[in-house]
Amino acid sequence: MGRLISLMFIAALAYGGLYFYYGHVVEQALEEQLEARGLTALEVQRIEYEPLAPLSTEATIRAEVGYRGADATVTIRLHGHPLFSDEMRMELDGLQNLRLRFNVGE
Repeated sequence: MGRLISLMFIAALAYGGLYFYYGHVVEQALEEQLEARGLTALEVQRIEYEPLAPLSTEATIRAEVGYRGADATVTIRLHGHPLFSDEMRMELDGLQNLRLRFNVGE
């Protein structure tokens, strides 16, 4: 029984590390894609993806990007795995929402 619990703990720890590293690699890849297209002023603020995304070669990722007083959430389709595939392709799937902030009195 103790070995099973230890094995489950090690597997959970390994998957947790893979999950967070996957998010880091996807964020870097998105920043590289933005830079390659001359959109260096856009800042990637947050990345969201499904819990099982690190285990598949196709995933839907939501990225929150910001530019000065505007924030937008975009949906990106990811084909290929950023860690285990030689090729990875990102496709913009859609704009979810756009938020504008106005600073009054500054």
